[in-house]
Amino acid sequence: MKKSLLIAALAFAGFSLHAVAASEEPILPIKPPANINLGMVELGKKLFFDPRLSKSGFISCNSCHNLSMGGSDNLPTSIGDRWQQGPINSPTVLNSSLNFVQFWDGRAADLKEQAGGPIENPKEMAFSHILTVSLLQTIPGYAREFKQVFGKDAIDIDQVTSAIAEFEKTLVTPNSRFDQWLLGKKDALTETEKEGYTLFKDSGCIACHYGEAIGGDSFQKMGVLEPYKTTNLAKGREDVTKQDADRFLFKVPTLRNVELTYPYFHDGAANTLTEAVDIMGQLQLGKKYTPAESAKIVAFLKTLTGDQPMILMPILPPSVDNTPRPNPFGK
Repeated sequence: MKKSLLIAALAFAGFSLHAVAASEEPILPIKPPANINLGMVELGKKLFFDPRLSKSGFISCNSCHNLSMGGSDNLPTSIGDRWQQGPINSPTVLNSSLNFVQFWDGRAADLKEQAGGPIENPKEMAFSHILTVSLLQTIPGYAREFKQVFGKDAIDIDQVTSAIAEFEKTLVTPNSRFDQWLLGKKDALTETEKEGYTLFKDSGCIACHYGEAIGGDSFQKMGVLEPYKTTNLAKGREDVTKQDADRFLFKVPTLRNVELTYPYFHDGAANTLTEAVDIMGQLQLGKKYTPAESAKIVAFLKTLTGDQPMILMPILPPSVDNTPRPNPFGK
């Protein structure tokens, strides 16, 4: 069927012509999660919020990926065990299921593999997988729930990371004003916001920030046309592959909810969206935006904030002996 006839047929059937046109955009609306194991999600939610998965008993997944702060911690780099400064900015956990790999350097293939990393990282939760499993086995509530969900008497780290990953799959943020516009709500965006989106596309930002997550689909070099100056020691993919050609290649971050996830870049060096837009325009695209142009792009970016997960802190299973939490300043 010719395109004109298809549009006419859809319009006759009651579909918005705007929605038909928007369906051809390089950005796609976020879809609700599908094929979710609800029992595993509930278990994973408890584990996500449980600080007992850390050596100090004070750090949980939510500490660095705070669900009330856009799924990040709004720090240049996160604070871990014994107040150690982390090496890199904490990426948002929201919509992380849409990433093609996990971590800035892509060292984890999926959410399940990613979930195990911070637990045993000495600068983050500083525990171990063996101790995590041993601890969970001693908590009657967890022992029962793991058996209900996985049908096994023994807990293992594969179950722990699977449950956390299943919970994280539910942390999507649909229904942003931009998604509403894509789906046919013509008045969801102002003229300034639409002009910002046009400028975003015409400038070339869309080459890296596209699809459902508006990013997260590729590695790109930070500093294409000009070197990026930073004191951060992270080298991106080179830290994984040990290849010089991969230096400063980082996973493109999602722009979903970007107004909430400041500061920006892998080193957290840009404090505002305006600063981030200006730096990216200059280093990646060779463009020097006027203040008016930057303001339009920022206005568009703020339309990408979707419905935030409404998740209450779960009631965590008590320890068998109600042992007090350890002193985080101690050995």
